[in-house]
Amino acid sequence: MTTYSETLETAAQQFDQAVKSQPSQLTVTEIGTVEEVQRGIARVHGLPHVQVDEVLRFAGGHLGYAFNLDPDQVGCVLLDSSDQITAGSRVERMHTVLDTPVGDQLLGRVVDPVGRPLDGGRSLDDLPREPCERDAPPIMQRAPVTVPLQSGLKVVDAMIPIGRGQRQLLLGDRQTGKTAIAIDTIINQRGRDVICIYCSIGQRSTGVARVIENLRRHDALDHTIVVIGADDAPPGLQFLAPYAATTMGEHFMRQGRDVLIVYDDLTSHARAYRHLSLLLRRPPGREAFPGDIFYVHSRLLERSTHLIQSAGGGSLTALPIIETEAQNVSAYIPTNLISITDGQIYLSPTLFRKGVLPAIDVGRSVSRVGGKTQLPAYRVVAGDLRLTYSQFEELERFARFSSQLDEDTRATLDRGRLIREILKQTQFQPLTLPQQIASLIAVTNGVLDGVPVDQLPTIERAIQDAVTSHANDLCAQMQSGKKLDKQQVEQIANIAAGAVHAHA
Repeated sequence: MTTYSETLETAAQQFDQAVKSQPSQLTVTEIGTVEEVQRGIARVHGLPHVQVDEVLRFAGGHLGYAFNLDPDQVGCVLLDSSDQITAGSRVERMHTVLDTPVGDQLLGRVVDPVGRPLDGGRSLDDLPREPCERDAPPIMQRAPVTVPLQSGLKVVDAMIPIGRGQRQLLLGDRQTGKTAIAIDTIINQRGRDVICIYCSIGQRSTGVARVIENLRRHDALDHTIVVIGADDAPPGLQFLAPYAATTMGEHFMRQGRDVLIVYDDLTSHARAYRHLSLLLRRPPGREAFPGDIFYVHSRLLERSTHLIQSAGGGSLTALPIIETEAQNVSAYIPTNLISITDGQIYLSPTLFRKGVLPAIDVGRSVSRVGGKTQLPAYRVVAGDLRLTYSQFEELERFARFSSQLDEDTRATLDRGRLIREILKQTQFQPLTLPQQIASLIAVTNGVLDGVPVDQLPTIERAIQDAVTSHANDLCAQMQSGKKLDKQQVEQIANIAAGAVHAHA
C-alpha cells in the first residue's frame, strides 16, 4: 500500500522531470514609452532597434508605425485615433512591417488601408498579407504598353486613349467631373476581365458612399475593391491608403491579370503627408510642402506598369486624380504629377458651365502612350476628328469678334459644333467600340450635317442601333482589332444616313 509520503515524492519527481524537459527560453522585448502625442503622430522613447515602417502597438490595442528614426526618439504615425493615447503609455514592437491583405476575397469589399472591413462583412484576418511599401518593378521586367483600356467615353477612347499599364492623370478644378470619368471607366470594365480598385483619400464619407452605391447599382462592385482613407480618419491612414491599394493591385498583376486603380485624389494625399511631415519636423520645401513630396508620389506611381511574361505578364493602370485651383496647372503638385505620369486629361470648368459633359479640354489633354495601343478602328476617324475639332475651337474664339463669315468658315464652325455635341455623353452610360465608331463616322462624314441639336441624342442612338444590328460582321471586325477600309467606312456611313432619313 502506497503511503502519503511516497505519493508526494513521486509527484515531485514527475514535476522535476517535466521542468527539465521544458527548458526555459528567455526573450527580449523592447517596451517604449510615449513622450508626446499630437493629432496623428506620437513621439516614442525606448525602442532602439525599431525599423522604418515597423508596426507598433500602443496601449488599448491602437496601431501605428515608425516613420522617423531620430537618435533619441522615434516619430510614429498613428493609424487609430490619438484620443486614448497619453504621455507615459506603453508601446510595443510588433516585429512586422506595415502590410495589407491581398487576394480575390477582397473583390466587392470596402476596407481601410490595413484591411479592416468597413462594410460590415466578415473579417479578413485569414487572408495573406503583403507589405504596403515595396520597390517598383525594375526596367528589365517591364513590357511595352500594347493593349488598350477602353473607358467607354467617346472623347477619351478616340482622342486621348489609355493603354493597360499606363498612368493617365485626371486634373481640373473641383466639381468638374474628374471622379465621374474614373467611375465610368470602372463601370466599363464589366466583363473585360479587368480588376478595379477605387482608392478614396481624404474624401467626404457621403461622397464615397455615393460612389459605392453607383458602382453597386451598375453591377461594377463585384470586380472592384474600395479602399478608404476618409476625411475624418487619422492622416496616417490617408497617407497609407494609395500604397496599400497599390499592393492589392500588384498581387493580381503578378498573377498575369489586368488591374485599374483610381487614386481619388493625390492632392489630399499631399496635404496628409504635409500634415505628418510638419508635425514630425521634416524639412519643408517650396510652397510649404516637404521637399520629398515628389518622391512620395513618384515611388507610388512607378509601381504601375505592364510586366513581361516571366514576371507575371499582368498590368496595373493608374488613374490618379488631382485638384487644381483656379485652373492653375503650373502649381507645385500638378507639375510634379504631370512630369511623373504618361499623359493628362484636363477638365475645364468653362466647358462644365456650358454643359459640355464630360468637360474635357481636348486641346490641353494628351496621351503619350495610349496612341500606340489604340484600336485600328479609331484611326480612320481620330486624326480628322482632332484636326477638325482643333480648327473649330480656334475659329470659335475669333468668330465672336466678326459679324461676317465666309461659307467655309461657317461650315467649319457648324461641323465643330456637331462634333462637340456628339462627344457629349451621359454619366454611367459607357459605349461599346462599335457604338462609338458609328457616331464618330457619322459626324466626320457629314451624315449629321443639318440635324437640329435638340434631335441629335435621339438620332445618335438610332444610328448606333442601326449599325450594331445591320453590320454585325463589321462590329466583330472592329472589336477583333482589324482595320476598316474605305469601303467599310462608307458602308457604316450609309447605314447611319439611312437611320437619319428614317427619323427625318
